[in-house]
Amino acid sequence: MSGLFGVVSNENCAETLFYGTDYHSHLGSQKAGLAVLNSRLKRSIHNIATSQFKSKFIDELSELKGRMGVGVISDLEPQPIIISASFGNFALALNGFLVNKNQLVRKVMARGGSFSEVSSGQINAVEVIGKLIASRNNIVSGLEYFFNSMVGSASLLILAKEGVYAVRDKLGRTPLTIAKRGNKLAVASEDSSFANLGFKTIKQLLPGEIVLLTKNGLQEKIIGRKIEKICAFLWIYTGFPASTYNNQSVELVRERCGENLAKNDNIDADLVAGVPDSGIAHALGYARQSGFPYRRPLVKYSAGYGRSYTPPSQEIRNRVAKMKLVAVKEVIVNNRIVICDDSIVRGTQLKNQGINKLWQNGARQVHVRIACPPLMFPCRYCLSTRTRKELAARRILAKIIGRKITDREAGEYLNSKSSSYKKMVDLTGQELGASSLKYQTVEDMVTAIGLPRGKLCLECWLGREK
Repeated sequence: MSGLFGVVSNENCAETLFYGTDYHSHLGSQKAGLAVLNSRLKRSIHNIATSQFKSKFIDELSELKGRMGVGVISDLEPQPIIISASFGNFALALNGFLVNKNQLVRKVMARGGSFSEVSSGQINAVEVIGKLIASRNNIVSGLEYFFNSMVGSASLLILAKEGVYAVRDKLGRTPLTIAKRGNKLAVASEDSSFANLGFKTIKQLLPGEIVLLTKNGLQEKIIGRKIEKICAFLWIYTGFPASTYNNQSVELVRERCGENLAKNDNIDADLVAGVPDSGIAHALGYARQSGFPYRRPLVKYSAGYGRSYTPPSQEIRNRVAKMKLVAVKEVIVNNRIVICDDSIVRGTQLKNQGINKLWQNGARQVHVRIACPPLMFPCRYCLSTRTRKELAARRILAKIIGRKITDREAGEYLNSKSSSYKKMVDLTGQELGASSLKYQTVEDMVTAIGLPRGKLCLECWLGREK
């Protein structure tokens, strides 16, 4: 997942753009970019895999002058991309994933088009989108053409001479919110980016909605629709705690998840803890409901370390997780510990960098409580997981059956009340080295989020939804 921020102002917007984009650093770990428009488009892109956003862009801040701009923290592609079209140049930034990118590439090439933005031997998906938009007479008709052609997910910001276009994914899987401060308008993936910049939220875009932010105000270009499948994982892990989506607070949802886990538990413990930072709010909810004290046996050394979930390679993820978590032996020794986390994706980090550190420092028991159900299917709409073999649940099922498991066979293990599900969970707990393991159910997770089930994307837990 990537993070988007855009701003339109009557004065130089570079500082607002800089800080607004930086507030999305938890959503990507590979590339970051800013683009501003004054008399012409000016762009800067940096690799942030080994350094923070601020350190890469702070020296360029005085050079990025313009009254409109867009920024992006990217999980993969270098962005924004500048496209030249018959109706003028524009800069484009994406939060999403194109399932049918290769098909779209062939469509562009069939008309004689070519691509210049190639990263690691791969054509940049953002440029593909830009070329499709540029093939029409204006940005709005180009966007309609793109959305009618694509499969996957795409929320976009487009910086053009007339303003900043904000485009939410057609099924709303990723959010976009509009805010205002005096004569300035801003748009962001995370509404938590507005508060310290003095902006007040005025609108959350509907799925498929397209608006244009200009110095004269907000213009509706395409009316949104009520059909929605917003990513449930935003509340469980991906989103920033101070953000809200569909008027549901991320922090409060996570606390309710922890409360649900405690309500359905029957163990005795000396303390409750959260894996920093992803499990903290879940653990606070568990502690409040259970009455067990909340303490910190694992603390995070924050300086220089990002999220261990977002880097693209397992080796980097393991290294980040190992180095950033430090055990507090005096809190751990001889205690029965409930450790809460958002999810078990691949499992190696929780085992090696969390659970093992508790055992190594003298824990008496380690009970693992997870705020979402077992992840059974890779995400088709962002880059969080790409293959089934990455997923811990699939690996455990292969052990149970003795071979690679099909999606149809995996369906037998989705029912949290079945003996098959219990066998999968017990074996997962054994592999992790936990005294016990429990997941929150889909039903409780949906209740914690507070939206109708039909408005949530639950595919990574339940498979493709029709």
